[in-house]
Amino acid sequence: MANSMVEILGIGAGIITSVSSLPQMIKIIREKKAEDVSLKMLLLLILGVGLWIAYGFFKNDIPIIVTNILSLGINIAVLVLRIKYGD
Repeated sequence: MANSMVEILGIGAGIITSVSSLPQMIKIIREKKAEDVSLKMLLLLILGVGLWIAYGFFKNDIPIIVTNILSLGINIAVLVLRIKYGD
């Protein structure tokens, strides 16, 4: 029972963290403006998420892998929008 609660906690945290960039992405799409979004922050975030995915593979931890792949996709989309609508 306690082990499944830990899994649920981890999956919940991963999902919330993964979708945290969605409001930024939606704002950029609506406003067609992204110069205030830090390019360096996005690149570091994408690097960090990539490392989490690698860590998940080494640990054979599916929730870490899946939630961070979701996060990677969203953050790459934000990066593309930043490049398209930035400066």
